[in-house]
Amino acid sequence: MMYEKQQVQMRKDMKNKISSSFNNNVRENKRKSIEEERLEIVDLSGLSLESLPNPTLNLGIICKLDLSNNNLQIIPESLIARLLNVVVLDVHSNQFRTLPNSIGCLSKLKVLNVSGNHIESLPKTIENCRSLEELNANFNQLSKLPDTIGFELTNLKKLSVNSNKLVFLPRSLSHLTSLRILDARLNCLRSLPEDLENLINLEILNVSQNFQYLETLPYSVGLLLSLVELDVSYNKITTLPDSIGCLRKLQKLCVEGNPLVSPPMDVFEQGLHAVKEYMSERMNNGGTHPRSSPKCKRTSWVGRLVKYGTFNGRSRSSSNTGHRATDGESFIMPEYRSIDGLASPRYMGMFSPRRLFSPRNYLTR
Repeated sequence: MMYEKQQVQMRKDMKNKISSSFNNNVRENKRKSIEEERLEIVDLSGLSLESLPNPTLNLGIICKLDLSNNNLQIIPESLIARLLNVVVLDVHSNQFRTLPNSIGCLSKLKVLNVSGNHIESLPKTIENCRSLEELNANFNQLSKLPDTIGFELTNLKKLSVNSNKLVFLPRSLSHLTSLRILDARLNCLRSLPEDLENLINLEILNVSQNFQYLETLPYSVGLLLSLVELDVSYNKITTLPDSIGCLRKLQKLCVEGNPLVSPPMDVFEQGLHAVKEYMSERMNNGGTHPRSSPKCKRTSWVGRLVKYGTFNGRSRSSSNTGHRATDGESFIMPEYRSIDGLASPRYMGMFSPRRLFSPRNYLTR
């Protein structure tokens, strides 16, 4: 009898505990829902502001702040530090020369647009914005990026730094394994990081219009397994790395405006598939094409390409000039959009004298 009473009491206690836990969860979810409903979007764009007015609401409830197209030169450190729930911060087209260090307090920030200013360097504290997915710093005066930026911003999917004064990209950039778009055109780049193969999700790489500075591409370009578009036009590149022949998903290759020797022009005239086959044959023959020179010793890159599954070690027929579909060539990005639209320097550059009087080497599938 005593045992049965204990069992009944235990069931009652368990039922009360479950009920209490459920009610607590309901209250917590309701509280979160109310907080989410209270989050505000503040749009102060295009008002010719030279300074920010005193805020009339709690800055902690702002999820998007748009201060673009004004004449702002500074944002108070204290103001940025209180934007605890901001997800999107847009300050493009102002007069900023620096960004406040307190930007590192924005732990929920996903989109940061600082393009069209006069910023010479990004604060190191930006590395603390570990939720950041999109960084747009186009049309500034950047001469370098923080050295360790790639180690920290591991959620970054789009990095746009075109139209700056960048000489190098930090080596840590190769650790941005979530990166899908890298736009570094119209800079002064002299080289790219060697270990690009870690960018396993990179779909678009644009390093065009570095003009007399960029002379070579690293062999690791051939290990960018997800690459769909590669634009290296208007540089000083004479030879494309043979590993490009292993880019199975590549659908678009832009090389115009370069003094290219290899591959030769007649190969480009046959289309992208012919370029891939030419490069693959060079890989098979240790860096030479069978029709031009004898075999030489293969480089260690062949082994790495086999490891990553981009190179099968078998020759393709050089006589077949028809299109032969591979696994990657059927891939098309359904959501692909031009990086900056028709107003970007890429489209403005279409009308430059250099473009008009150079051979067109713009290859698609």
